[in-house]
Amino acid sequence: MPRFAANLSLMFTERPFLERFAAARDAGFAAVEFQFAYDHGLQRVRNALDASGLRLVLLNAPAGDWVAGERGLAALPGREADFRAAVDEALDWAAALGNAQSHPLVHVMAGCPGAEVSYASAQAAYLDNLDHAARQAQARGVTLTIEPINTRDMPGYFLTHQAQAHAVVQEIGSAHLKVQMDLYHCQIMEGDLTQRLREWIPGGRVGHVQVAGVPARHEPDGGELNLDHLMRELDALGYAGWVGAEYRPRHRTEDGLGWLRRL
Repeated sequence: MPRFAANLSLMFTERPFLERFAAARDAGFAAVEFQFAYDHGLQRVRNALDASGLRLVLLNAPAGDWVAGERGLAALPGREADFRAAVDEALDWAAALGNAQSHPLVHVMAGCPGAEVSYASAQAAYLDNLDHAARQAQARGVTLTIEPINTRDMPGYFLTHQAQAHAVVQEIGSAHLKVQMDLYHCQIMEGDLTQRLREWIPGGRVGHVQVAGVPARHEPDGGELNLDHLMRELDALGYAGWVGAEYRPRHRTEDGLGWLRRL
């Protein structure tokens, strides 16, 4: 079965953020990921990661003013300077939180351009920004990811479907830009997940997979997804990356980890 990483932004929230690393280790995870931890300071996060003995496999680049509703900057015309600063900060964190063998992936969010921005303008900004970011990532030995996100949870988000993301990655043409395939979002937007995996995993452009239950984003073995089947499918397709458990536990995180112990 694939290797699983706990998403510390959504899991173990019964504890302060910096205590979640040890909790994930004690629960049986070998790796973690998180969305945003910049407010905690790089050194404190590094200390918590080192003390846990876990590997960090993914973090998000800063995504703009989250409280004001921003969900990324890459596809926002006119925000190029803010985007480049965000990427630079994320690459610094990835370099500092990795090791000699590997660095965590950096998820770069596209954002919600707004109805007043044409698709062509948003797409042009997106491609230009990602081209720049991929070149910066290559220089640092880091790989970026882009993730299609469903429009029910994030109305107006620019990147919504697997084919759209894969076309962007193919056009940029960098080994340092991959697709982040979240099966929760993919089920909501596209469905037919077995076929989606068979279509996209073999091409080598999927750098990270995530799971959560559909429709409520709880434990991944509840709701519409057949977790065991999908994980066996990933094995059969030769997927060698991590699978991020990016879900909101129904109750105490440890009480809902039967799926991890079973797999």
